[in-house]
Parts: sequence; structure tokens; C-alpha cells
Amino acid sequence: MHCPRCKSETTSVIDSRLSEDGRAVRRRRECDKCEHRFTTFERQELSTLIVVKRDGTREPYSRSKLERGIWLACTKRPVSQKDIADMLSTLEDKWGANKEEVSSQTVGKDVMVALSKLDKVAYIRFASVHREFKDVEEFKEELGKLFKK
Repeated sequence: MHCPRCKSETTSVIDSRLSEDGRAVRRRRECDKCEHRFTTFERQELSTLIVVKRDGTREPYSRSKLERGIWLACTKRPVSQKDIADMLSTLEDKWGANKEEVSSQTVGKDVMVALSKLDKVAYIRFASVHREFKDVEEFKEELGKLFKK
């Protein structure tokens, strides 16, 4: 592991512990050269999970790509890194349970359901991108559904 500060290749693990309900290992590291401390995470890769897009194309599931989209929806909202990591881990378990493929619509709907429980504003932001609202009326309709809950 390279040091993010000085780029040295020699770092030492100071502490390791399980995180995300045992789905990841969190490691505290220290650079042997500049003594900078940093954290790394080790997760099992869901490389066998394929996402089927709306146009029928397929691509490997990317947690980081989905996480970026969720963080955009959660900008300036009271949502923690742990909240999102827990949400993604739960959803990945659901999608990966004896399946090799999952549709992008399923991914989007599941994320919207999880976000609606976590933060209503983030839910609306994510839904506006995922659902591709064509006009203000569709947007108002989705807001109406949210207020009925």
C-alpha cells in the first residue's frame, strides 16, 4: 500500500478491525518513511454481479460508481458515511443472493426505497435522476407520493 502523502511503498498496519457488520476490514496504517497515518478498507468484491442497463447492455457492478451517485443526492444532508456503507452492504447482499445479474431498474428502485427511509431530500434528488422526470408534473406527482407516506 502506497502512502498517500509521500508515495512510499513501505507502510505498516497499526490496527485491524471488522467493519460494516463483518463485510469489510478497516486497517489503520502508518508510513515507515514519513510516519503519516491513514485508513484503508478491504471489501469482498462482487465481481460476478452484472448490472443489466435499460438498453440491454451489461456491465460489472461497481460499488464506487453507485456510491458516487448516492453521495451526490446526499450533498449537504445529515447522512453519514456509515449510513451509506450500511445501506449499500444490505442492498448488495440482497442483489447478490444467488443471482448473477440485476437490472439497473431494480438497483435504482431499491436505492430509492432505502434513501426514502434515510433522508427524504436525498430520495427526491436520486429519484429525479433515476426516474428521468420529463416535466414538473411528474416531479410534483412523486412529491405527492412522498407526502402521503
